[in-house]
Amino acid sequence: MKENYYEKLLNINTAGNENWNKTSPHNHPYQPTLYEALDTLFEKYDLDEDDHIVDFGSGKGRIVFYINHFFRCYANGVEMNEIYYNESLLNKSKYIQKHKKMEDKVNFYCNLSQNYNVEEKDNKFYFFNPFSVQIFMKVIENILKSFEKNPRDMDLIIYYPSDEYIQFLEYRTPFMLENEIILEELYKNDDKEKFVIYSLKTNL
Repeated sequence: MKENYYEKLLNINTAGNENWNKTSPHNHPYQPTLYEALDTLFEKYDLDEDDHIVDFGSGKGRIVFYINHFFRCYANGVEMNEIYYNESLLNKSKYIQKHKKMEDKVNFYCNLSQNYNVEEKDNKFYFFNPFSVQIFMKVIENILKSFEKNPRDMDLIIYYPSDEYIQFLEYRTPFMLENEIILEELYKNDDKEKFVIYSLKTNL
């Protein structure tokens, strides 16, 4: 029910899942975060309009449109699949029909996530298990290089975190676990049904 409600509210079409057989060993299939899961996340995690969020493996753009609509913040989507990238651009054209003032705050890039140039104001980074830990490590390395050039508080928001992601963050990066937000009903059958927030602060 929420899926249809939000798609209509945002004037977009981001539904659908991709078969694992169609993906490479390093890049995982398209599967949008459920709107119900996003509602749970943002009941406990806040954004403001000056935040700059990057969604790695953004697919058709669901996260980008959702957070821009509710928080009016800047949002970039990075997607390597040209078909999904083009669908996200189509969704943007429909989204801004209802959100004309937000056009400059919503952007998409057709690129490998590890090649995305982390901008100096990017401070929140979203991942829904989009790729292997090898690519994840390269992306985090780029984020840390950007932090060194322009120190600012940063958060990694990870949905359905893999053990490899967690081990890497815990033992090989300065990011610290800030919060864990469990999706109660789904978690009963799958203990990965949660969001983890890892933070890097300038005052440490």
